[in-house]
Amino acid sequence: MKLLVVGGGGREHALAWKLAQSPLAEKVYVAPGNAGTVMEARVENISITTIPELVTFARQENITLTVVGPEAYLAEGIVDAFKAVGLKIIGPAASVARLESSKSFAKAFMLRHGIPTALGKTFDDAVAAHHYLDQHTLPVVIKADGLAAGKGVIVAQTPQEAHDAVDAMLVENRLGEAGATILIEDFLEGTEASFMVLSDGRNILPLATSQDHKRLLDHDQGPNTGGMGAFSPAPVISPTLHAKIMREVISPVIEGMKHEAVPYVGFLYAGLMISNQGNIKVLEFNCRLGDPETQAILMRLKTDLTSLLTHTVSGTLDRIDIEWDRRVALCVVMAAHGYPDTPRKNDVINGLDILQTDQAKSADFRIFHAGTRFIAQNSPEIVTAGGRVLGVTALGENIRLAQRLAYETAGKIYFDGAQLRHDIGGGT
Repeated sequence: MKLLVVGGGGREHALAWKLAQSPLAEKVYVAPGNAGTVMEARVENISITTIPELVTFARQENITLTVVGPEAYLAEGIVDAFKAVGLKIIGPAASVARLESSKSFAKAFMLRHGIPTALGKTFDDAVAAHHYLDQHTLPVVIKADGLAAGKGVIVAQTPQEAHDAVDAMLVENRLGEAGATILIEDFLEGTEASFMVLSDGRNILPLATSQDHKRLLDHDQGPNTGGMGAFSPAPVISPTLHAKIMREVISPVIEGMKHEAVPYVGFLYAGLMISNQGNIKVLEFNCRLGDPETQAILMRLKTDLTSLLTHTVSGTLDRIDIEWDRRVALCVVMAAHGYPDTPRKNDVINGLDILQTDQAKSADFRIFHAGTRFIAQNSPEIVTAGGRVLGVTALGENIRLAQRLAYETAGKIYFDGAQLRHDIGGGT
């Protein structure tokens, strides 16, 4: 089988690495990939990024199956384009992907189908939004309706922060079209967890639980990011809570989409807030795998990923079991100087050459590349090329051992201005 992974981040590196391990996989192409994917066995980067180019490539190369990483492609209709010419692809149609690409659509869908979520109201007028805030208790959450690359959620602790967030989106247009409509929600307290599943439109296969860290700085301080690290499994999700999430959140989404005549096929990610009393509310839906959670859970996956995805597009997920490494996986993100607002590029990354050799001898850690590229053709030097640069991921018998190995490994990597949290998985 020839496989295609669309995207160039840490999630896509992890997917390509895992798919290439399958005896079913002849070759894995990554579009556009990064400096890490190009070094994987049986993996090749291709420098195309538009949907028409990807469709043409998949047809010319007889690609058996395509996996979509980034949400923007789903929102733009890549699944619809591939299926229109008979190509098999993992992901929901654009109309379904609005669960992620439109916060207001997701909120209305949850209310229609009785899925627990925070109370909220949608605005496209700044005056009305400011008036609503004047009557709202704090803290309050302001969300851009559209896709904003992890920058569209503000948890405002003071009236000034709340009003500034509204002005930034609705008046100053800092997030462009993504912030032309906003959602103002009640603030939820509790523990966040990530719950991801695979669906073939009828059957649901839960993946390993995970938990990520969104804030830039230790102790959950600083601005929200796309994710500064993750670990799996998530201790907060007990077997009882797992069943409750499936019953109250996941199944209603899949059944709701079937009811609305648009079956959900692909990965579904529910970002959850779990209260101290065990109540669940949905913070967000993603229509693809989370990043950096993907790096952690794929380190633990023992089942052939290519086989899993083949069953997904065939509608036969009920015919395959999924097996996980019992150990804990923990991913520490190393981000560029200036991330998340103005990440700097072209800083030389040192230490990867030695670790590349070490990782070939050990199955206990992997360095997944995200924002990286080779400084020049035929040059061994790798430089930063995006906000999140690397995902240093390790396995351990418990969370502390996984944490120790991940941080020891990260400590051997250096680039100017590198940012990382020191408390992924708990205080060190």
